[in-house]
Amino acid sequence: MSRFLFVVPPFTGHVNPTIAVAAELVRRGHDVAWTGLPGATQALLPEGSTFLPATTAEVAAYVDAAGDRRPDLRGAAAFKFLQEEVLLPLADAMVDGVDAAVDAFGADVLVVDQQALAGAIVARRRGLRWATSATTSAELVDPLDGLPLVAAAMHQARVDLQVAHGIAAGDAAQGDLRTSPHLVVAYTSEALVGPVPGDAPIAFVGPSTLGRPEADDLDGYGLDPDRPTVLVSLGTLNAEAGARFFTVAAEACRDQPWQAVFVAPAELVPDPPANVVVRSRVPQLALLERCAAVVSHGGHNTVCESLAAGLPLVLAPIRDDQPVVADQVVRAGAGVRVKFARVKAEPLRAAIAVALADPDLRAAAARIQASFHAAGGTPSAADALEGLLPG
Repeated sequence: MSRFLFVVPPFTGHVNPTIAVAAELVRRGHDVAWTGLPGATQALLPEGSTFLPATTAEVAAYVDAAGDRRPDLRGAAAFKFLQEEVLLPLADAMVDGVDAAVDAFGADVLVVDQQALAGAIVARRRGLRWATSATTSAELVDPLDGLPLVAAAMHQARVDLQVAHGIAAGDAAQGDLRTSPHLVVAYTSEALVGPVPGDAPIAFVGPSTLGRPEADDLDGYGLDPDRPTVLVSLGTLNAEAGARFFTVAAEACRDQPWQAVFVAPAELVPDPPANVVVRSRVPQLALLERCAAVVSHGGHNTVCESLAAGLPLVLAPIRDDQPVVADQVVRAGAGVRVKFARVKAEPLRAAIAVALADPDLRAAAARIQASFHAAGGTPSAADALEGLLPG
């Protein structure tokens, strides 16, 4: 029996993919635990999970900063803010706690999310085998490829963080905390991401969140089985920032031959058209099985779950990794992109119509769907992680 310790940030889209993988490892006889920010992370884990806090509740201020960023920040500015004001301080605060969690749990392998840099620092400092948990495909490529000065500054900040925690400067400058030299578990496929630079050993396993338990209340939505259904969602962290977008989307859907389900607070769509259902939460996997297309902000989990259902996308990325993920979908031929902050009803209506009717988009989505199923999902992820154990 071996012990796997998952090091995660307190973000839903980064914790959820680990839950099914951990369950598969337990089924195979291993012990698993998580470490991270107390409170926020624990709330995302199944009841009875082993959780070891890596820092104090006061560090929640860093998480608040992630959600309360200035709404005008886009592109590289938003990425730089996230790194400098959230992820690097969070890593600095977590290193000692992760180190203690390794001792307390007796971890054999660390599974480190790309945004939980403390786990990578501890693994490097202690010479532990570790895997990167790549919960977004944006970090598999270089999101700052066109901005070399910003990329160099971010790399130096990660080097400085390692040096501050006892790693020699020469060693810290080698490699990248976001990419383990032992294994990268990527919850996607090369058919979506495209060629990945570098020589890190990557296991493309496809989405691990498929098959999660859900409370299916779709019978109460009043959906017409003879009309195409469109899911409109901006994810778990962006709904409040989407007030204007939801208003435009409601107008785009008004009097159209399709029906739509908006995942949004009711107050953001106070007077929805007759063909629009508004819910604050939905059983997304079950709903996707009834959908014909998806309008999304480009969050990695929603994108991959949509493509796993063979659905074309209309993408309105807001910030962080979302523009990179959206570009990957467009390059793969499975979606069209609109401007989140500037889109108007008529162009959005036209984009939805294309997603519903274009056979090339649907064929590309089906191709990626097939690649996800071939990747093997949760069992393939567990296989790859077991490969890090000593023989």
